[in-house]
Amino acid sequence: MAAQAQQDNAVDSVRGEHDSVRDREISGEQEHLDRVYRRLAEKIHEAEFLMNDAAQRGQVGTPGALAERDAQVFRAGIHLNRLNNEFEDFLFGRIDLLPGRDGKKGPDGAYTAVEPAEGAVRSDGTADIAETLHIGRIGVLDQDYAPLVIDWRAPAAAPFYRSTPVDPGRVVRRRVIRSKGRRVLGVEDDLMRPELTAFLDGRELPVIGDGALMAALGQARGHTMRDIVASIQAEQDLVIRAPAASVTYVEGGPGTGKTAVALHRAAYLLYQDRRRYAGGILIVSPTPLLVAYTEGVLPSLGEEGQVAIRAIGSLAVDAVGAEATLYDSPAVARAKGSSRMLKVLRRAARGALELGRGAGAPTGQLTLDGDDGSGATGTPGAAGPPTRLRVVAFGRRLELDAAALDRVRRTALGGTAPVNLLRPRARKLLLDALWEQSGAAGRQSDPELAAELRSSFDDDITSEDSFTEFLDAWWPELTPRGVLAAMADERRLGRWARRVLNPGEVRKVARSLKRDGYSVHDIALLDELQAVLGVPARPRRKRELDPLDQLTGLEELMPVREESQRERAERLAQERTEYAHVIVDEAQDLTPMQWRMVGRRGRHATWTVVGDPAQSSWSDPDEAAAARDEALGTRPRRRFRLTVNYRNPAEIAELAAKVLALAMPGAESPSAVRSTGVVPRFAVVREALGETVRAEAERLLERVEGTVGVVVAMNRREEARRWLAGLGDRVVALGSLEAKGLEYDATVVVSPAEIADESPAGLRVLYVALTRATQQLTVVSGDRDEPDAQGVPDLLRD
Repeated sequence: MAAQAQQDNAVDSVRGEHDSVRDREISGEQEHLDRVYRRLAEKIHEAEFLMNDAAQRGQVGTPGALAERDAQVFRAGIHLNRLNNEFEDFLFGRIDLLPGRDGKKGPDGAYTAVEPAEGAVRSDGTADIAETLHIGRIGVLDQDYAPLVIDWRAPAAAPFYRSTPVDPGRVVRRRVIRSKGRRVLGVEDDLMRPELTAFLDGRELPVIGDGALMAALGQARGHTMRDIVASIQAEQDLVIRAPAASVTYVEGGPGTGKTAVALHRAAYLLYQDRRRYAGGILIVSPTPLLVAYTEGVLPSLGEEGQVAIRAIGSLAVDAVGAEATLYDSPAVARAKGSSRMLKVLRRAARGALELGRGAGAPTGQLTLDGDDGSGATGTPGAAGPPTRLRVVAFGRRLELDAAALDRVRRTALGGTAPVNLLRPRARKLLLDALWEQSGAAGRQSDPELAAELRSSFDDDITSEDSFTEFLDAWWPELTPRGVLAAMADERRLGRWARRVLNPGEVRKVARSLKRDGYSVHDIALLDELQAVLGVPARPRRKRELDPLDQLTGLEELMPVREESQRERAERLAQERTEYAHVIVDEAQDLTPMQWRMVGRRGRHATWTVVGDPAQSSWSDPDEAAAARDEALGTRPRRRFRLTVNYRNPAEIAELAAKVLALAMPGAESPSAVRSTGVVPRFAVVREALGETVRAEAERLLERVEGTVGVVVAMNRREEARRWLAGLGDRVVALGSLEAKGLEYDATVVVSPAEIADESPAGLRVLYVALTRATQQLTVVSGDRDEPDAQGVPDLLRD
């Protein structure tokens, strides 16, 4: 007890110091951001003045004055539009640099030197920061033409993306600035030279976040710790700079920096060869929470449409107009995620044609009658697919009954094209059947006259709206949502899934599809249906002129209003279906159907695949591996492994290793490089589970400066949020599958047995939950955990 009290006092003593440093740094960045916005307001005022001045020039009336006015309005309008569109969430990065080898300034006011000057680092390992650059969406100079913000595309900003601890150049500290509107929310530092003691304005350069840990490790007195830091830097740098002409596999356990390495690799590739990757880089994350973290690390790149960051449940939102808001039970997830669903979806796509325009509508009849040979007329009868087609052509009544229509449908579906793209084939087969029935084929022996007669026959029938109405009802354009909705009928799904899914799976899947919304596994099914169905080509809509352009007389100078960066990014995201490079984070969690969805977006891409088999939540890794290999094709593979855990203290890593031994016997844990002396705490529920969890969360809030994550089994998520209501933003309640890739200063893991039992991959999911904490871990045990006298649950005992 005395030792625990001593540890707690040590933690409390540094918490206040860390809080004050963090708050001071955030305040400093806020002051700089306020200055930037004041300057932006001045620039907007200048642009508005130019617009007004140009309007007055037009009163002179000479052709030269009018041309000068139009040109000035054009330039000022572009500048004003750009300033207004980039006004929000403006600043996102900063680099602190050593003195450069030369003193030349670039056009943006920043020094162009890449390498430090001789003597920049003193013999005692200290140095002074000579230049600080803030990185943002556009460049901003102050009244004296000194840079307040460097445009992220400018050469001076390149070190923000390219520098690594192995090759830092002039960079000592790289800072990511998180902001919302005009408010700085937080900062996170990467230290490029952890062995260096740097000074800025006479004070030692402060380091916030993971960079502070690396600084402490790098400045440790022992040679062993310095060697460990060097190994971390070397193995991560090797991955970041690996050639991209193939598939790069990156494996590593919890805390090895896989996600950070993947994100810096995206930046490095884009800045190393921007032209090559103009086709876009796609980063796929497993959860929306991890996407939010990812966007904080590389917020700028997405604004140009060059880097798209998507959660797996939002990956197909542009294609099918839906994203995941629900979770499936483990049993339903296993069925939907399996590659077996591919056969079910193909059957469903064809079977849905039999349902007509509405799933489940009663079978009806639509007849097309006419009184001359000019075409077909008529109105639809009952709802549902028609079972008979009647036309009058060449003075004869022609009819295709249900059997004939069925033969035409089966022949049309014999093609390999997507269902919606087979409609022209079905239309031609209908006309062929009617032509044959008319007997007109034998009336002309001359081939040219026969072809003319046939063309006239086809034109007469197809020129009437009634024939189009018949075709729309008999071969409707199917949508992924419509087909998936049709699969919610259990009897219908049972026919389509015969000998593929067992009756229990059919029942559970059908019931899950009746819900209002989609799960992450439904999104993969919708995307697959989109590929199976196909999208008929439609004429492109012409872009409309901005009415303001017409009023200013700039139609000829500026026929289309200039797109803002955000508008361009949105348009590129909608138009882009494939990418030049694909990065998959936490790849071990992708199901076979999700791999197919991701693979369609990188058919001609190079890949970076990041994951850890020991953390996989998918129940059949071999099936997923086969789907992954199919998605990646025959590209050569290059493999890397990260071996050093610099996030979890050794005390937490040692406890997690016990679960890893159960989940994957023989698997090796990454080596933890630090020890805090704070052992994991075990608490036992005495009365109410919620009260115990809340008390432990409150205790951790007093002992750490940052966030506390409370991890529960998936079915307890909403319950856990109620337990923690009112504790503030620093506490986050999340399900076991939502914790993947995230980190908290402290973590409460609730009932290890519940998490382990919720799926066949439960032990691996528990391993993930136990490795989220960077400082302190508390495990809360209930009756199912069978805790011993010290509160240690059965799964975590030796």
